[in-house]
Amino acid sequence: MFCFQCQETAQGTGCTIAGVCGKKDDLANMQDLLIYTSKGVSIVNNVARELGLNKKETDDFIVRALFMTITNANWDKQAFYDTVRTGIALREEIKSVIEAAGHNVENTSDFVTWSAVTNNDLEIKSASQEVSILATKDEDIRSLRELVVYGVKGMAAYLEHANNLDYDNDELHAYMQKALAEVTNDELTMEDLVNLAMECGKYGVEAMELLDKANTTTYGSPEITKVNIGVRNNPGILISGHDLKDMEDLLKQTEGTGVDVYTHSEMLPANYYPAFKKYDHFVGNYGNAWWEQTREFDSFNGPILMTTNCIVPPKSSYKNRMYTTGATAVEGVIHIDKNEDGTKDFSAIIEHAKTCEPPTEIENGEIVGGFAHEQVSQLAGDVVEAVKSGAIKRFFVMAGCDGRHKSREYYKNFAEELPSDTVILTAGCAKYRYNKLDLGDINGIPRVLDAGQCNDSYSLIMTALKLKDAFGLESVNDLPLSYNIAWYEQKAVIVFLSLLYLDVQNIHVGPTLPAFLSDNVKNFLIEKFNIGGITNTEDDINMFMNGEVTA
Repeated sequence: MFCFQCQETAQGTGCTIAGVCGKKDDLANMQDLLIYTSKGVSIVNNVARELGLNKKETDDFIVRALFMTITNANWDKQAFYDTVRTGIALREEIKSVIEAAGHNVENTSDFVTWSAVTNNDLEIKSASQEVSILATKDEDIRSLRELVVYGVKGMAAYLEHANNLDYDNDELHAYMQKALAEVTNDELTMEDLVNLAMECGKYGVEAMELLDKANTTTYGSPEITKVNIGVRNNPGILISGHDLKDMEDLLKQTEGTGVDVYTHSEMLPANYYPAFKKYDHFVGNYGNAWWEQTREFDSFNGPILMTTNCIVPPKSSYKNRMYTTGATAVEGVIHIDKNEDGTKDFSAIIEHAKTCEPPTEIENGEIVGGFAHEQVSQLAGDVVEAVKSGAIKRFFVMAGCDGRHKSREYYKNFAEELPSDTVILTAGCAKYRYNKLDLGDINGIPRVLDAGQCNDSYSLIMTALKLKDAFGLESVNDLPLSYNIAWYEQKAVIVFLSLLYLDVQNIHVGPTLPAFLSDNVKNFLIEKFNIGGITNTEDDINMFMNGEVTA
């Protein structure tokens, strides 16, 4: 195996024996094989699309296949065997349709022609050299190819959430399949791949906009909300991940059952949506970021529904209480798929919950969130006045992901040490490092403004654009706004590319820069966009506050 797609990759270079995330080499190889298969499907389907022969089934396959390979999403090797075989069959079906229309697929590479039948055949293929990331020998070309692939993986996650709410955009599917095909083209130069990555950022903005529209149209715009972090005496179900459609279905099906519903990690922002507030048994948030689940799932006592990635291989003490759905899966854990009519039946989880003890309280009090772009627009006048009066000196975008490494204490310390005349704009689970700190407010404006999930990074982009307009500035880069972003997995990559597409400068990324960026690619990003890493809180705060940006 060779994997370097997440921030925690071994020694900052790549996992080669087993993943730091917990995946074994055979599962890692099968994930690579699914991407390899998806590239072949995309190559032939690009021809079909040009002929007007594209089918939704193909688009759905690519989205699901990409989502399954995101870090901490799917741990079930059999699911990968089955999905790869589905991809091979789909690829051959598309080729037949093209030939029946009197055309041919000119590409005859291994991506388009390889086949396997048994699980053992697939294992052998998955471990072969041509499937590995390292099959691309040129380090810079490999770096840019993977940058694009990880970008479309993140885009696929956003698109699946939107699709689940019946929102779609064919241009996004077309780009994703074009990108997967293009990264197999050995004739593309570094410049070509840089352009493909910037194009990925363009469609990343569109994907985030589509998901924002899907969520807010369906459930209303998030509102400023105080979220309870204590517990009640009823049995409960804990829902984690990102998918709001699953959240809605679970709330509907648990109504009147005597079972409470709590959010965990990235599902916290569901508490901000008006449509969910009508449910009296939706009682708040339990716990913290994804990586603490091995402790918090034990004490919750009831069943846990994982709707998307952010699964840590479960401990035996709660594995029999875990359920998965969507692109996620774990060997030995019950998976709930859609029925033929597209609905999901959560009755098994509900009945399970009734047999469990109520959650054990691990904290109490409230946290405040719901500062998505529509809500911030209503505060714009107060914000502008606070800046003009000098009450607010600078905004810090501290969005992104949390993780296990001790180095991430930096973000808690950074938030605590920031001057009291600064405001943090956040989205994603990185906020758990500081969203429960008492950082106060500025003229009634909380110093931590939580826009929601990592999926809601679009809100931060819109907030920056609205502040730019409110101040009459030419560019968001002229705002008193700094970017100190924590990253972990591939959804952070598409947000990063989206910011680059919008020509946002001076983004600092930590706790380490991505291992998949070669030195030459890093240097290009530093020179063009002033990208930088982090050092220590004191020096970094001085650098940001004094306007001295260093790489």
